Amino acid sequence: MDIAWIQVFVLTLSECVAPAGKTVCQEQELQMQFLTQAECETALEEIISLKDQFDNVIVNRRKSGCTASARQSETFASADAVKTATGGDDWVQPEDSAAVTATRVSHNERLAEMKTCDESRGVAPCKIGNIIIEGASSGQPVEVWRGD
Repeated sequence: MDIAWIQVFVLTLSECVAPAGKTVCQEQELQMQFLTQAECETALEEIISLKDQFDNVIVNRRKSGCTASARQSETFASADAVKTATGGDDWVQPEDSAAVTATRVSHNERLAEMKTCDESRGVAPCKIGNIIIEGASSGQPVEVWRGD
């Protein structure tokens, strides 16, 4: 096992949240790490648009953003070396990128054929932007699909 530095992008969200029944907000900062700048910026846009829907949250856009950084990470020579180092019980090999690509293509094809939820008057399955809303059946939770 070796130690390496890998590039990450740190999403910083600076916000002020007013607790229920209060008129003064409390500042807080959220940080998350992403492997690509595009993923970080997409997440930032989605979080800001979600936070904008709340009356008690103010996002400081000047202090929020994506910044390139690096973090130290262990690197292993093989999958067997990972299993040996972790005991093998809590380690899962990442999905094959070809399978992820096939899933994305399938999602995009289905999305192109689907009506928006406005057009279908909320009858699922329908789409909102790139999100597919699946109908709940027999008490099961609603599935939400998202195209990245």
